[in-house]
Amino acid sequence: MSSPATSNDRAKVVSKLPGWLRQNLKIRTAQLGIEIQTAVEQGLAAWCSLASATATVDTAGAESFSTFLPPDQWEEFRRTADDRRVSLIQGLAQSVQLWLDTNPTPDVQRPDVTRRIVVCNQKGGVGKTAITAGLGEALSEDSNTLHSVRVAKALAAAVRASETHPDAGDDTDPLDIEKLPGLGLRVLLVDFDPQCHLTNQLGAAPLPMNGDSLTNHMAGDPKGDLQDLIVSVDDANFDGRLHLLPACHDAFLLDVRLSAVRAREAALERALLPLEADYDVILVDCPPSLGLSMDAAAYYGRRRDGETPGQSGALIVVQAEDSSADAYELLTNQIEDLRNDLGLELDYLGIVVNLYDSRRGYIATSSLQGWVDIKDPRVVGLISDLKEQKEAVRMKQPLLSYAPSSQQAVGMRALAREIS
Repeated sequence: MSSPATSNDRAKVVSKLPGWLRQNLKIRTAQLGIEIQTAVEQGLAAWCSLASATATVDTAGAESFSTFLPPDQWEEFRRTADDRRVSLIQGLAQSVQLWLDTNPTPDVQRPDVTRRIVVCNQKGGVGKTAITAGLGEALSEDSNTLHSVRVAKALAAAVRASETHPDAGDDTDPLDIEKLPGLGLRVLLVDFDPQCHLTNQLGAAPLPMNGDSLTNHMAGDPKGDLQDLIVSVDDANFDGRLHLLPACHDAFLLDVRLSAVRAREAALERALLPLEADYDVILVDCPPSLGLSMDAAAYYGRRRDGETPGQSGALIVVQAEDSSADAYELLTNQIEDLRNDLGLELDYLGIVVNLYDSRRGYIATSSLQGWVDIKDPRVVGLISDLKEQKEAVRMKQPLLSYAPSSQQAVGMRALAREIS
């Protein structure tokens, strides 16, 4: 154990700490948003102020651990450890454990009103389903585990990198990677697309045509409790927090059935409202359509009385190419018509540029710049076109479980934080 050179007003101290205790320290400081050295300083001060040593900590297998502390504090700690006849390694372990005990894991911050996020674009093939699944996974990851997150301080930096190095592909990433705790929210994914892509990708089975379905509940002809149709996405990373309402192919007839329903714009809300108390966030994977089903989805995402602007709303998925721009204009026109006709407050949560690959040249880079230039709604996510998502779909596994450290996974976590 040593106290080498001073850095500003702090001295670097080198000791040992058990791996499990160091990991707990990393997670707790990340959860509370403070520096590790600050936590250790507070723990040492609290330990030295006690009348006697605390319970013995198992330090077997302790490994090198270093931090910066005020130089006088380390000397005080050494004297206190000597007086109590404990080793410096044991004293440090007790100090860290004392800090952990007095700074418990913070509660997950849950919204007062269930957030409703409508993932949409009438153009097929842009990856709405992948974004819905990845975002839901990122929102529900374990809050007591650290995950790789791309810190999107400036998405424009990615645009500049693409323009400067157009042949670098997706290995050029100017954004930082941090280890952050999961958000730990309770999430329901609603497969609102009759093609059942979300249902199939997560390894569930589409609901049978002769049974109950979301379509039946929206059409006013339920055959049971909608709650009974929900399945859990069983994975240790989500620990029962991530659920799926599977789709049924009968949704191909939804627009026809809705045409006979009174107040049809509110049909999705009437169906899902009884489920909301069980979830912090409900994500709706919309079909590639501008019909009545999209009207119902948009209405469901509207801002309710007392709800904070930007809490719920429409998340638009696009690609960096020209046809996405045409589809975006059609979708926003529909949303504006609904706003005007029904007097809705429907917020845009942002634009996600999906399946991006700068190696496609000027069309991709200039299109990305065009999306960034819109400003309102702003670009809140940039997800690369890489193999891990396709492999996860083939394996019918959640992306964030299949490839948790992939660029796509860290991008999904960045997206979750951008819209939180």
